[in-house]
Amino acid sequence: MNFAQPEELEQFLTANPDVHLLEVLMPDINGLLRCNRLQRAEFDALFAGNFSVPRTVPLLGVRGDLYDGVPQSEIGGDPDQIIRPIAGTLARVPWYATPMAQVLTGFARSEEHIEWLDPRSPLLRVLERYAANGLRPTVVTELEFYLLANGDGARPAPLLGKIPGIGQRQEGIQYCMPDDLFDCDDFLNDVRTACEIQSVPLTAIHSEFSPGQWEINTHHQDDAVTAGNHALLLRRIVKGVARRHGFGATFMAKPFAELAGSGLHIHASVYDADGNNIFADPDPVDPPRLMPKLRHAVAGLGDTIDQAMLLFAPNPNSYRRFKAGAFAPSGASWGYDHREVALRIPRATESNRRIEHRIAGADANPHLVLAAVLAGMHAGTKRQRDPGEPIPREADLSENSTTLPTRLDRAITLFREGDILPDYLGQMFVDAYAAIRQGESDHYHGEIPDLDYQWFLRAL
Repeated sequence: MNFAQPEELEQFLTANPDVHLLEVLMPDINGLLRCNRLQRAEFDALFAGNFSVPRTVPLLGVRGDLYDGVPQSEIGGDPDQIIRPIAGTLARVPWYATPMAQVLTGFARSEEHIEWLDPRSPLLRVLERYAANGLRPTVVTELEFYLLANGDGARPAPLLGKIPGIGQRQEGIQYCMPDDLFDCDDFLNDVRTACEIQSVPLTAIHSEFSPGQWEINTHHQDDAVTAGNHALLLRRIVKGVARRHGFGATFMAKPFAELAGSGLHIHASVYDADGNNIFADPDPVDPPRLMPKLRHAVAGLGDTIDQAMLLFAPNPNSYRRFKAGAFAPSGASWGYDHREVALRIPRATESNRRIEHRIAGADANPHLVLAAVLAGMHAGTKRQRDPGEPIPREADLSENSTTLPTRLDRAITLFREGDILPDYLGQMFVDAYAAIRQGESDHYHGEIPDLDYQWFLRAL
């Protein structure tokens, strides 16, 4: 991990003398950015490696709870944990009225290394496997989200555009509608500006199939950890700018039962030491031949989908995406240029030949999703299994039965029993992550929802 040095702080404050507050962003195991706001007098301690927080911070549940199963040898007594700022992430926060800066941090074991409990640690372990083979993956993240109308009700509503001339809200599918861009132009421009200020390489933005839903993409990176950092910061930017504009934004996997869920799609390719894409065909044809190393990587992803589902779908709500016809994969299918499969090979030049992994929800931790995807690809190339024939491009999968795990507790069991991922991610991390998800599942299902009263109170 490349930690920032005090000189970076000095240069920033020279260029930004009005900044007297710094938000310290600490990614937790859920992919949430926990935050500590520092006064200017404390900046130096952070950049000198003398600032600590409770060691339990990265191991909290979504609501901030601690759960049994995390080793007491690690968190007993809630000891202090040094955090260090990550180089290149110190930037202004433009959606605050108060002059404010932010910096992304890591839970540090030394001046160069992070602790196992840092959520980027599993991804770094996976990347070490690639480096040992002289390989380097390149990845892209695509995030979907909903903008939410401001209201006082108990349930959210998507932010809909107005029909010009009558002011009525636009319902229904309006994929890539230019009017949506017009209606949200101020918001989208502020997102673009914030991304430039915070060095998040934004690319395409467009409205999605469902009303109020958007997709936002970042540029490809040959450092997967940096790509994950960009995804975390992008989610923060979208939510922060939305609040500044008087509405909300959510990356919940399935905020509306009747509308499409929101996914986190990963595009991944692998390059050798000479810069050659190992998935490429040296003698291209059309339609393309899907070369052996690409097929092996697809097979590895298929072998690890079930045991990685807990990383792709970490919350009870996550599983509401997975049913046939719901704009999300229903099984471990693969194919060329087919958007209903789980593992898609997009149309591309051979030098850009890649796999698009389409299973994870937008609520997932990007670093853990990247770790699972890259681990599956690496394992597949080592095992050299064949994934079988791809789904034909014209195949209709909308009526297929769902074969992916569809409940959180089932995914927890498969994750704990996995025979591939523990070796890649680390057994201590696997045990702790499963314990947190199990505790959260027990907590969630121990509540009495309003639906119980609607269904059962009068009848029983």
